[in-house]
This record gives sequence, structure tokens and C-alpha cells, in this order.
Amino acid sequence: MYNKSIYENYTLDFKENYDTDDEAYYLIVNKERQVFLTEDKEIPLVTKAYLNKFKVNFKFYIGIYKNRPCHVVNVDSHGNFYQLHEIYCINPETYQIAGRAVLVNDWYINHQYCGRCGTKTQLQQKHMNLKCPNCGKSHHATIEPAVIIGIHKDDKLLMARHSYDTKVEYALIAGFVEPGESIEDAVHREIKEEVGIKVKNLEYLGSQSWPFPNSLMCAYKAEYDSGKIKVDHDEILKARWFTKDEIEYPESDISIYTLIIDDFLSQ
Repeated sequence: MYNKSIYENYTLDFKENYDTDDEAYYLIVNKERQVFLTEDKEIPLVTKAYLNKFKVNFKFYIGIYKNRPCHVVNVDSHGNFYQLHEIYCINPETYQIAGRAVLVNDWYINHQYCGRCGTKTQLQQKHMNLKCPNCGKSHHATIEPAVIIGIHKDDKLLMARHSYDTKVEYALIAGFVEPGESIEDAVHREIKEEVGIKVKNLEYLGSQSWPFPNSLMCAYKAEYDSGKIKVDHDEILKARWFTKDEIEYPESDISIYTLIIDDFLSQ
């Protein structure tokens, strides 16, 4: 898992109408949430004239990346565009800033009209915020917190077969945080709902931006406490305890899932 801070090479900022004639980074995103890369599979570091080859819908300055101005550009184009999963395989560092670009792009597209009253929203100049001039509601980027958990019992790890994921035979327990509950509440509830057991001694392992589409994944490990495995045969089809030798390591380490697996395998 790539776990460097996005702020090692990036300084956060936001402006609607900032331009420069100097070379800048342009994160060019199309309606399929794909990001344009050059023939060398890099983010374009170019002057703004480079954008003339695209049909540009909107553009925002989002800060300084590697000591250069950085912009998100929404376009109606195809060609050298890559999905975020593909970009991670090319360069995890590029994936990280590209993920932010896609989320900024999503925010603006999804909140051009107020979800409360339907009025056209207005961009606020000091922050990344679309505000409704009618009812006053502010629309910031939406991030949905989720949890993923490695459950230990002696020298085994609990893994489950999910009905919605046919690509992976067995995976870890995971789910979204419900309104009104803490992250820790969500861990206990998801485990009880999905496999019917109780856990103890929660330990936080880390978090990860997960732009598929807009989550923050929080990773935990926990110890088995009590109960027998009981699945609902709806979301979870099967679940059982795995030894280290039985665990199938994922092909890509894009997900914080691998951090949990590595933690278990190292013990």
C-alpha cells in the first residue's frame, strides 16, 4: 500500500479564476472519471495553450504540486485517458494527486444544483464550496467513511465471501459508517451483522482515501471474543477462519486491505 502523505509534494489551495502563462500541472478529467496522461504517462506539465486541444467545460486551481501550480480541468474528450486503478499501476504518487482531481471534479458536477431546494448553486471564492443563494445550504465535497477489519482468532484470520464481489473468493469484513455512530460502533455493528460474532481489543491501523467513488477507508484489527459464525446468505455467502498459508495475497496493493493482511502475516 502506498502510504505517503499527499502533502509531501502538494500544498492545498483553491481558486476558480487563477491562471498562469508559465508551465503548470493540468489534471485533465473526463466524464468517465478518467485522467489524461502524456505519452510518457505523466501528468501534463505545460502552458495553458496545451488545453486548446481539448473541449474544456471548467477548470479550477487546486494548489501547488511539485513546486508548480496545479489545476483540475474537466473535458469532453477521450484518448490517453486512464482509470485510477490503471494510474496506480503506472505510478502510485501520480494516482494520489489524480484521485484528488477526480474527487474535486465529482464535487463540482454533483453539486451545481442545491439538493435541498434545487436552486443553481454559486461557487464561493475562498473555499471549495458551492452555496445555495436561495436556502443558504453549503455543498462541500462529500466523503463517506467506511471501515475494514481484520479479525484474529489465535493464529487465524476471518475472511468472508461477498455476494457483490465475484472477482475475489474471500475478503475482509467491511462496510460504511451509519449516521449517528462512531467508527468503532460501525466496526462492531458490521461484524455482528455480517458474521454474527463479537470482537474485542480494537486496534486502529490507518486510513486511506478511496475514490471509488468517494470513501475514506479506516482500517482496524480486532480479536475474536464470542459467538459462532452465522452469515445472512445475502450480502455474505460464506465465512471461515484462514491460516497464514491459506490467505491469497491480492495482485495489487492499491487498497489498505493489504496493510491488514501484512499486519496479520507478520505476527
